[in-house]
Amino acid sequence: MTSAALSHAWNRIDSRFDSIAIGISGLCIVHCIATSLLLVVMASAGALLDPHIHEYGLAFAILFGVLALGKGIVSHGYMMPAAVGGFGLGMMTGALHVPHGEVETLFTMLGVFFLVLGHDLNRRATH
Repeated sequence: MTSAALSHAWNRIDSRFDSIAIGISGLCIVHCIATSLLLVVMASAGALLDPHIHEYGLAFAILFGVLALGKGIVSHGYMMPAAVGGFGLGMMTGALHVPHGEVETLFTMLGVFFLVLGHDLNRRATH
């Protein structure tokens, strides 16, 4: 594969990072709501879930955040999308350090909202 072909392929993938990250964030919200409802219906269901799923999800969100929001800074030069997205990642990280319950869910969902907003601002600034 030539360097021009590799560059073209990378640009196609790169332009989709924010859209992929927004989709993954949507799955996070669905997970939060579904888990909360499931735990209300069946209190012992929490034992069925891998306790590290939140850490894995956060690591994945940070990876996409660094790639997409960092690339956005380089391509369009605006810091605001990365700052908003970073704030959301910070809230999501903070949610891992509070007891399970309503506060954790609220912090996580607010964090996801700000992360999605950051990715959306980044996507709009890039296009």
